[in-house]
Amino acid sequence: MEFLQTVLDFFLNLDKHLFTMIMDYGLWIYLILFLIIFVETGLVVMPFLPGDSLLFAAGTFCAGVIGATGETASLNLWLILALLTVAAILGDTLNYYLGKNVGLKMLGLKIGDKQLVNPKYIDQTQAFYSKNGPKTIIIARFVPIVRTFAPFVAGIGSMNYSTFIKYNVIGAVVWVWSLTLMGYFFGNLPIVQENFETVIFGIIGISLLPMVWEYVNAKFLKKKNNQTL
Repeated sequence: MEFLQTVLDFFLNLDKHLFTMIMDYGLWIYLILFLIIFVETGLVVMPFLPGDSLLFAAGTFCAGVIGATGETASLNLWLILALLTVAAILGDTLNYYLGKNVGLKMLGLKIGDKQLVNPKYIDQTQAFYSKNGPKTIIIARFVPIVRTFAPFVAGIGSMNYSTFIKYNVIGAVVWVWSLTLMGYFFGNLPIVQENFETVIFGIIGISLLPMVWEYVNAKFLKKKNNQTL
């Protein structure tokens, strides 16, 4: 529980935490951000790490953020874009191979009475996948949880690797560049700075819209089919 509270606090106060980390760790911050994106996309048991919100926040710091004491914390935009794109590609690739080689075994692993990988998330991703096909690899980049499970499910389903890697690269570039550049151009606007927590919630909410749409659409179709019968 304490760990989840720490993760939630990091989510909601990304601007404050990143400022401190940039000032404290210097160039090491690039490796830290690389590892967060790599782990969030690459390990099927870590879907709760920040993804969309972290990219937006990183973009904001690429434009420079002035602290309360007048110090400026900044990141190199092109280095962030390159590193985090590579991290996203490598993360999905690792997840694909985990799914392909040990996926079915991982689904059966348990910690106490609970399964290591929640079957509900796999079912949601499979439903999303069957609806959208290979392009799910791209779409899923913008959907928390599904983003982590989509390459894993692709591996379990033995999706052709040449097809997977093509959509993996396209999805990584679109995801990282769009959200990072949004942060770069809009993150330092006064209204965004004053309501950073609300903006983070908004990004997470928008990211969940595709899954909500699929759920509502499925319910509507089910109801319509029942009425037809």
